[in-house]
Amino acid sequence: MISSFFSKLIMIMVLLLQFGMARAQQEGAEADFEQVMNRFNAVGAAVAVVKAGKIIYTHSFGLKDLEHKTPLTDQDIFRIASISKSFSATAIMQLIEAGKLSLNDDFGDLVGFKIRNPKFPDQKITLKMALSHTSGLNDSQGYLNLDLINPDKNPDYAKCYNDYAPGKGYQYCNLNFNLIGTIIEKKSGERFDQYIEKHILKPLGLYGGYCVDSLDSNRFVKLYEYHTDTKSFTPSPAAYAPRREEISQYVMGYSTPIFSPTGGMKISATDLAKYMIMHMHYGQADGVKIMSKKHSRLMQTKITEDEEYGLALRQTSNLIPGVKLIGHTGSAYGLYSTMFFNPEQKFGFVIITNGINATYTGDFPDFSRAALNSLYHYFMP
Repeated sequence: MISSFFSKLIMIMVLLLQFGMARAQQEGAEADFEQVMNRFNAVGAAVAVVKAGKIIYTHSFGLKDLEHKTPLTDQDIFRIASISKSFSATAIMQLIEAGKLSLNDDFGDLVGFKIRNPKFPDQKITLKMALSHTSGLNDSQGYLNLDLINPDKNPDYAKCYNDYAPGKGYQYCNLNFNLIGTIIEKKSGERFDQYIEKHILKPLGLYGGYCVDSLDSNRFVKLYEYHTDTKSFTPSPAAYAPRREEISQYVMGYSTPIFSPTGGMKISATDLAKYMIMHMHYGQADGVKIMSKKHSRLMQTKITEDEEYGLALRQTSNLIPGVKLIGHTGSAYGLYSTMFFNPEQKFGFVIITNGINATYTGDFPDFSRAALNSLYHYFMP
């Protein structure tokens, strides 16, 4: 009896010690992260940390609404900008597995009008090139509607193409993914936002989407542009424009850019981390299969030796020194989003801020780099 009592007492003491150490670690991490936020004048930031394939920490710092001093919470949702591209690419992988298209299909044939670089009229632009930003398309004329690149609608369509042959160069291009959203509609028969909700979000138990009116607007995080001259922020209401009139006149397979497949997903940091875990486990999470391991790995594999980009996911080893990561960033309307993970060691991070004084070193915002390194230091010893 005495031995049993002491065993239980020791167990309780060990658990209390572990709890105390974990609490001290968390407090240290939060204090350090707040210093990063102060350094870049961040309005608010939501984070989620994944270790051993599970979410081990979530927290929201700062404000959701600067004017009303409303605190940011883990339930609030952001427009996450270009991380959205990975949802579009995931949908394409599903349609490939359903036998409805191929990565080598002619991009124009899939979209429904001619997509050919007039400087290289005999060279096919493939779906794979569009997914990897090697199509030769550019955003010089914009990307918010398909008329820009449709030869029947725009006499200046040729300006949407670069001077190199398809597949022979890399240029990040939002137009690629708004066109890809169109293909998802044509091949699935479902409106883009509804396809993503039905085939990716709901199976994973995630709250989010591309259609503003399908979501609780009270959960939207206000986004802010920073002005270096006045050192002040102004709100960006266009981030959550419902575009009801355009949707009322929607043309399936052509009006798709209204939902911005290239950048329009709205989701919380916590739910984005759950989505990231699916990619971390090569296409499945909690027994739910979203796509095959083969196509998940393909999304994470860079297309050329010269570029880090795969199919809407990229590789990098210079965010955290010596650590290989896969993921994506996003920036729009003052928001900066970061989602990176290591699929071998099963850890990763989601960081979303609704407004910072943004400076860059290379391809990544200095805030994102500092925030990632802060979380890595405290949670991945």
